Amino acid sequence: MGEDMKNNKDIMEAKDVAEYLHVHLFTVHKYAREGKIPAFKIGADWRFNRKSIERWIREKEHGTRSVSSKKKEPNGDLFVKSN
Repeated sequence: MGEDMKNNKDIMEAKDVAEYLHVHLFTVHKYAREGKIPAFKIGADWRFNRKSIERWIREKEHGTRSVSSKKKEPNGDLFVKSN
């Protein structure tokens, strides 16, 4: 497989996402288990759609969250529930 094809995979493994996000592999697995990052399982292995990860990053950059997951704390601060 050519280097360009390998670097532009649509479906990524957890190690690819960790490298892409510059975080530890454990963090990627933890976020996937907790539903904090878009992921799906094939058997025991996590897989990640590159476009979903890129969209997730944009949402994090812009603070965009689902309206249904936003709640106000008693002190008026916004609390965002992670799924």
